[in-house]
Amino acid sequence: MAGIRTDYNVVFFPSGLRGTFEPGTNLFEVAMKLGVDIATICGGQRECGKCKVIIEEGLELLGDMLPSEAAMLSDEEKRNKYRLLCCIEMPEDGRLVIRVPESSRLGAQRLQTEGLELPEDFVIDPAIKKYHIVLPKATLHDDRADEIRLLEEFKKQYGLDLEIPYEVATYLPIVLREKGGKKKDFDITVVVMDDKKVIAVEPGDTTDRCYGLAVDVGSTKLAGFLMDLNTGKVVGVSSRMNPQIPYGEDVLSRITFAKKGMENLKTVQNAVISGINDMLDEMCEFTGIKHEEIYEGVFVGNTAMHHLFLGIWPKFVTFSPYPAGVRNPIRAPAEKLGLKMHPNSTAYMLPIIRGFVGADQIAAELAVDFLNSDEVILELDIGTNTEMTLGNKDGCMCVSCASGPAFEGMMIRCGMRASNGAVEKVKIDPETREVEYKLITGITSGAIRSCSRFRKTETKAIGICGSGLCDIPAEFLKAGIILPSGQMNRELLGVDPRMREGPKGLEYVIVPAEETAIGKDIVIGQDDIRELQKGKAAMFAGAYLLMKEMGHTVETIDKLVIAGAFGSYIDPMSARTMGMFPEFPLEKIEIIGNAAGTGVRKALVSREERRKAKKYSEWVKFIEAAIHPDYMKIYPDAMYLPNKNLDLFPETAEMLKKLGRI
Repeated sequence: MAGIRTDYNVVFFPSGLRGTFEPGTNLFEVAMKLGVDIATICGGQRECGKCKVIIEEGLELLGDMLPSEAAMLSDEEKRNKYRLLCCIEMPEDGRLVIRVPESSRLGAQRLQTEGLELPEDFVIDPAIKKYHIVLPKATLHDDRADEIRLLEEFKKQYGLDLEIPYEVATYLPIVLREKGGKKKDFDITVVVMDDKKVIAVEPGDTTDRCYGLAVDVGSTKLAGFLMDLNTGKVVGVSSRMNPQIPYGEDVLSRITFAKKGMENLKTVQNAVISGINDMLDEMCEFTGIKHEEIYEGVFVGNTAMHHLFLGIWPKFVTFSPYPAGVRNPIRAPAEKLGLKMHPNSTAYMLPIIRGFVGADQIAAELAVDFLNSDEVILELDIGTNTEMTLGNKDGCMCVSCASGPAFEGMMIRCGMRASNGAVEKVKIDPETREVEYKLITGITSGAIRSCSRFRKTETKAIGICGSGLCDIPAEFLKAGIILPSGQMNRELLGVDPRMREGPKGLEYVIVPAEETAIGKDIVIGQDDIRELQKGKAAMFAGAYLLMKEMGHTVETIDKLVIAGAFGSYIDPMSARTMGMFPEFPLEKIEIIGNAAGTGVRKALVSREERRKAKKYSEWVKFIEAAIHPDYMKIYPDAMYLPNKNLDLFPETAEMLKKLGRI
């Protein structure tokens, strides 16, 4: 047919992306090279079962399924020509036509950028400052070198001893003369870092245009803030999903990919740099600010993101005793990293605490401001590893718990990220077991919003995201669908039509097939409940361990602060009912959004905050939960909902007694 390309041996629908690849090439790698929108959590390591595709043409060209692939596909999916993309390779001959179903597409995701505003009395003191200065021109009676002239006159006017590096010295004479026109004097602006190093010299007075970039490099999302360094105000915001996700949604999968060789490490590093550059382009276009007017970037991320962003060999972070390659704050030339900022600008990465407590937790500690707090605060940043800090100005401890990726959708049959079509809220009537759910809708690339309604919405359900997964154990418990042990209530089989036998035990229908976009029921099974129990038990055990170590109880802690994107959308009552954290009064719980984003913004515009960050990295005591003798005493009891020791959850226990659940 005229006009249709035929020079390809694989095509993906609905995107239409296509290309020609050598036989034996893994189809997951093909999809990554073509830019196909495909969900993955393990990064093609054949572990998560999320990259399901339909082979519309060429199924007969593919080999038989390995047992590991077959185990992750239902009988119905096998009949309908489903395969896992990571488990198949390009055949010797013929063409493949592959359809990526909606349930396997990553799509636009709800991203969290909002955090706390900077206090009104916050002192703006950035590392980068601009100084306007007018120098007398050289004459036969004053033939000082341009460098000496600038240094001496600057010392007279501003009292600072500067150093002019090679990269500035090369063009200093040009700026002083050729760009100064016929003015009587040399009229310039000097850009200075840390009151000492000159990073740029510009003609005229440009002191009103001095900008910096703050970025929270999250495992899932990037959140960037373009800031006016003179005022400390945010002038541009941009966010997007971390482009490293195709190499693994969890950080261990990405490190597994990166540690195969320096080329792989560079690939993962370039991916995140490209994402940051895209954000820079977007913000510069929106604000009219030039890339070369951005003189510094400050970055935070967990230890894995820290290493992958900087290109530090990450392998040994994954092996006991999990040592980081670098702990202290570090500066890197932005140009060498490939960042689209001023050629002489730098990227400043805040310090970390330990192998599993990174710069993002330091930034959260800056946001909460433990060093200036009389109140005792417990701060949680919930994720695959949940980092927690407890304390105040008199002392702090922190812990990292391997809470697992269940609340991010991994290991959950119908789990997914927070994108369009995700069930984000679930309510079940404790008596009738009538289910209501709320969907995420209306998200487009870069948007951060949820235009949702109960039940009837234009977007249909395709899975359940973290906040919905947080609701389900609590709602199941209150409705008697599960017992406090987490066991599905077999007595409902044959009584409640939503309860049924599934391929892996009992399962409960959250959204019936006719209300979904995937044409099949969205369910939660016994195996899913177990994964959620393990995640919540790890979080509780970490928090309770910190409290025991510091001699605190719920009564002596003034505030529970929940940070991060997941924490911003969970229902605190659901989290408390399932026993994710100790039973704090709801009025003690505060949701603060992207605490890492708040902290990195503070560090960009304040050298004092950077000094605090350095102090946190040295002063906050780290507890290694995995080897602490009390951790495994706390964890088994925390597997129960809310907890085997109901004395720790008196309000929840009373509520469950009234409902007849205990």
